[in-house]
Amino acid sequence: MKITVSLIKADVGGYPGHASVHPELIETAKKELEEAKNSRLIADYHVLAAGDDLELLMSHTRGCDNSEIHELAWNTFKAATEIAKDLKLYGAGQDLLSDAFSGNIRGMGPGSAEIEFTERKAEPLIAFMMDKTEPGAFNLPIYKMFASPENTAGLVIDPSCHSGFRFEVWDIVEHKRVFMNAPEEIYSMLALIGAKSRYVIKRVFPKEGGKLPSDEPAAAVSTEKLYQIAGEYVGKDDPVALVRGQSGLPAVGEILEAFAFPHLVSGWMRGSHNGPLMPVSFKDARCTRFDGPPRVIAAGFQLSNGRLIGPVDMFDDPAFDYTRTKAQEITEYMRRHGAFEPHRLPLEDMEYTTLPGVMEKLKERFEGIK
Repeated sequence: MKITVSLIKADVGGYPGHASVHPELIETAKKELEEAKNSRLIADYHVLAAGDDLELLMSHTRGCDNSEIHELAWNTFKAATEIAKDLKLYGAGQDLLSDAFSGNIRGMGPGSAEIEFTERKAEPLIAFMMDKTEPGAFNLPIYKMFASPENTAGLVIDPSCHSGFRFEVWDIVEHKRVFMNAPEEIYSMLALIGAKSRYVIKRVFPKEGGKLPSDEPAAAVSTEKLYQIAGEYVGKDDPVALVRGQSGLPAVGEILEAFAFPHLVSGWMRGSHNGPLMPVSFKDARCTRFDGPPRVIAAGFQLSNGRLIGPVDMFDDPAFDYTRTKAQEITEYMRRHGAFEPHRLPLEDMEYTTLPGVMEKLKERFEGIK
């Protein structure tokens, strides 16, 4: 029997501002999911928070894109939104871009990453949750995990990884996808995923002939872009990802190593700035300095017949202190640019922020140059 793990998130109210999730929202979500577990709609669950995003992690046997699971998440976010409105939390319900559920949560505001697979003898799973950034922020670390021998030693010394992996890359502007093989097509793949605001890694699969089934994802990433759904800036996308590890896949330590470099990502204050992605513990997943810098947390689990054994706070480790210090140095350097690029995003990426409102006020004052 296959198990499905669904990680679905939404910003339904910040506390204060965009910093964190109020404890009452978390308790409300736990109550909703506990009822679903008791009714056997889901096998297990955990409720987490990353910055101002409420994160629902659920295991079940209903497959990906299941309407009942997605409706459960939607109703949970709606219940939490009512609490957020009562507490006058900032941006209450901001990621819920529709009044009614329509069968699937995709395209309605919340982000989701889901994987369906057959449990192995031992099944490690890491749930990554980001705040104040975009889906393309996962491109570099996912590439490192599954395609870079500099990051993942198993690609060199583990015969079960030698065949490499197949990447599903989405063009989120043209709404198309392409499958590419690593290591054979690494150069062509980098030409795409290096442009992280347009080309986003959606899933990674083992290749044919490997140790694991080639149709069962090793990783999945949320790709929802809020501005594309709403037509204007309503908050940053704050992506999530699920990554399986060990026994023909990257080891857990190799998966985490991909975040040891605090690479620059888009988002941060008002979704309009570049800044370093800082791996932090659950307790430090509060975005405060300039509403940032962007954060990522990692919740580690072992699956046992659908039960989510965990979580382990994987970045609550002094081994990542250097990375956090480096991220703080980069934060200081980028902030000194103030309103200037490259700290502020280029104009084409500012199209759906509040900047067009400023430009509209100035347009009649422009004169021709002779």
